Amino acid sequence: MKSILFGRSKEKLEQLKSKLHHPHLFTLAVGDAMKTTDLEKAGINADVIFHCANVPYHKMEEQLLDLGESVMTFAHRFQKKVIVADGIYPYGKRTMAPATEAHPKNPHTRKGKVRLDYENLVFDNRFANAMPMIVRLPDYYGPTANDASYLGMTMKDIARNKSTFFLGNMRIPREFVYLPDAAKMILELAYHDDAYRQNWHIPGPGLISGRDIVKIAQQVNGSNKIVLPLGKFSLSILGGLFQPVMKEVVEMLYLTEEPFVLNGEKTKNKLGTIPQTPFEQGISETIYALKRGRIHP
Repeated sequence: MKSILFGRSKEKLEQLKSKLHHPHLFTLAVGDAMKTTDLEKAGINADVIFHCANVPYHKMEEQLLDLGESVMTFAHRFQKKVIVADGIYPYGKRTMAPATEAHPKNPHTRKGKVRLDYENLVFDNRFANAMPMIVRLPDYYGPTANDASYLGMTMKDIARNKSTFFLGNMRIPREFVYLPDAAKMILELAYHDDAYRQNWHIPGPGLISGRDIVKIAQQVNGSNKIVLPLGKFSLSILGGLFQPVMKEVVEMLYLTEEPFVLNGEKTKNKLGTIPQTPFEQGISETIYALKRGRIHP
């Protein structure tokens, strides 16, 4: 079975393929997910579209719905199954108990509201010929996590024995999922036709604080470089002077102070068992993989 890696940069796709555990199983297709014609050329023979593309964080309000429109137009036109990976922004503030997929979505941030509009677009009746599914992840980590993730930069810098930053509060435990675990759950759901046209939660193994994540990562790496937390003030300064993305993170920092936790019972009931790698093992595998330049632990 062949899989297609689709993206805008041939160079980055080749780099990704070279790092995969079984690169011969992948072919490359270069194109722009914003263009339905590019998606048609690349995915016309695909059985399932795993839609993990995103837009620049600071351009989410401008571009996200256009991306969704392109993907869903393609899926509708050719009656494709499409699995959309998304996060917890549409839910809004935390609940006392872990939230099920039926939990009301009451976003109070700009990004949360556009993400809810995105969900409504994915399930819009205009795309009735498509079979969409949304899988919702909490914060995540792993060898494939990029710098746009909350932990991506932190883990890479620790693996390189560099001083670094941690986005948000480091003291309060919150939910993280190990990306290899998430990938297994998403792939299993893809085989169930009755799982489409629904939301699914992809849970982590529990809660862990930033301090404990850094402690485990540094112990594995044998390093003790400084890791500084970045709060609202620091991010606002950095965003104003250097990186617009940092400024945009500020409105979502409430999630590091009031963690939103997902209930994974629906997913567990569907799949029977779900992989939940312990944090010590997942963080260790991530650091080792980053150090040797391989993204498969």
